[in-house]
This record gives sequence, C-alpha cells and structure tokens, in this order.
Amino acid sequence: MSMNVTDPIADMLTRIRNAVMVGQSSVSVPHSKLKESIAQILKDEGYLDGLEVVSENGSPQKNIRLKIRYVGVRRERRSVLTDLQRVSRPGRRVYVNKGEIPWVLSGMGVAILSTPKGVMTGQRARSLGVGGEVLCQVW
Repeated sequence: MSMNVTDPIADMLTRIRNAVMVGQSSVSVPHSKLKESIAQILKDEGYLDGLEVVSENGSPQKNIRLKIRYVGVRRERRSVLTDLQRVSRPGRRVYVNKGEIPWVLSGMGVAILSTPKGVMTGQRARSLGVGGEVLCQVW
C-alpha cells in the first residue's frame, strides 16, 4: 500500500481535513521530520490534542498519529480546525521575507513557515526577523 505522493505535506493536510469532515478523532500520516514539526506547531497552537510517532506492525515506515481537537458535545461537536491550506507547492514555491509574512484571517489563523531557523509559525518568524517558505496556513 505504498503510494507515490508528490507533495507529502499537501497529503498530510488533506488527510487531516478529511478526518475533520467525517468527525474522526485521530488520523495517521506517514512520518517525516518536516511533518512532525508541522504537527507539533498545530498542537502548540491548539488545533490538535496530541501527536505520537508510531511504527505499526514492525514496518520500517513510521507514522504520526494526530489527535484532532474538537469543542462542544455530540451534535454541537466542532473541530477547532476550520481549514488548512497548502501555500507553497512543489510546482510553485512561495517564499517571503520577514516583512511579507502573511497574516492569516487577521491573526486568527496561523501561517506555518520553513525558515533557516527551523519550522515555525509566521508570528515567531516575524519576531525572530526571518523569512522563509510558507508551507501552509491553518485556521
């Protein structure tokens, strides 16, 4: 069941989006360091309840299991995540300098950037004065 994914990050965002749409409490994505740091940011920003890196059935490929955060009970249960959007794609990379870091929904959402100082939120990049590649936006 190995699929060749040209854009693993878009794949991860789509899996999360789909899980949210059907109200699943967790979703697994294939592991990579970049995806793990994106997931960690989503957790730190309060969009996820948790994440763990697991290797299933002794396969060498590890997965990241993400626990999606919901608010409300039963019928009123809604995901904290409204949407995730891939900004920079393999076919069209989007780089910004520190003055061009996008505000997502006037600061309600988070831009996730890959900078020379690591993967971080747009806010953190702004305060460190670094730009980078805009991986995705979440709100």
